[in-house]
Amino acid sequence: MKRASDQNVGYAIPPITNTVLILLNVAVFLYEAFMPPVQLQGFLQQWGAVPAQISQFQSLPTLFTAMFLHGSWMHLIGNMAFLKLFGDNIEDAMGHWSYLFFYLLSGLGAAATQVLIEPTSTIPMVGASGAIAGVMGAYIVLFPQGLIRISLGSGISSRALSVPAYALIAIWFLQQLFNGIASLGAATSITGGVAFWAHVGGFVSGAVLVWLFKDQESVERQRTAQATQPTAPHASGRGGIRPPLPKRNRRGGPV
Repeated sequence: MKRASDQNVGYAIPPITNTVLILLNVAVFLYEAFMPPVQLQGFLQQWGAVPAQISQFQSLPTLFTAMFLHGSWMHLIGNMAFLKLFGDNIEDAMGHWSYLFFYLLSGLGAAATQVLIEPTSTIPMVGASGAIAGVMGAYIVLFPQGLIRISLGSGISSRALSVPAYALIAIWFLQQLFNGIASLGAATSITGGVAFWAHVGGFVSGAVLVWLFKDQESVERQRTAQATQPTAPHASGRGGIRPPLPKRNRRGGPV
């Protein structure tokens, strides 16, 4: 799989908040990249969310700061790719500010779940994956039939396969759930240090919170556009992506 994209049709507002979130994550990581290893370790320990501290109601601001920290380039790129893939549709379905609050609350739900499972862990949690899991939870609730186009190969031999969003997201969630169960009582070196329960908690938080933040008119607009868009299960190059509908005023302001 070379890249993936979704049906960005029927939206009425630009993904300003989603873009700002991506840029913030990238900017913070670039700041980390210039730190010596010892200094970086201390930085992550200070601003990452440490379950042992959070469970004692200490260092609570790190629940927010940890969402913008990443441990490696691959960690950052993977998270930002998923945020770009799913976030723009959800921002349009909620509005700029509502999406921001939803994103942060999903991240809090993710961290709270991990702390509940491992309250004595001294390993700092870092990464946006918990909040992004919440975005994916919202996506599967609002647009389960949306198509994710996966590009295979490159150049002339490039082909695109369209897969229902619910299938890809459900497989991803089950992987996180099974890995989370397997990690119970396991050493960090065995689980790779991945906070699987944060992913599960973020996903469930997003699937619940979306009902409080969604704008039904915007959701129906996107669903109608997706349902009427011609699809090509096997296609090359760009595919038949429609341009967005003209923007119109609606609730939500820029971040």
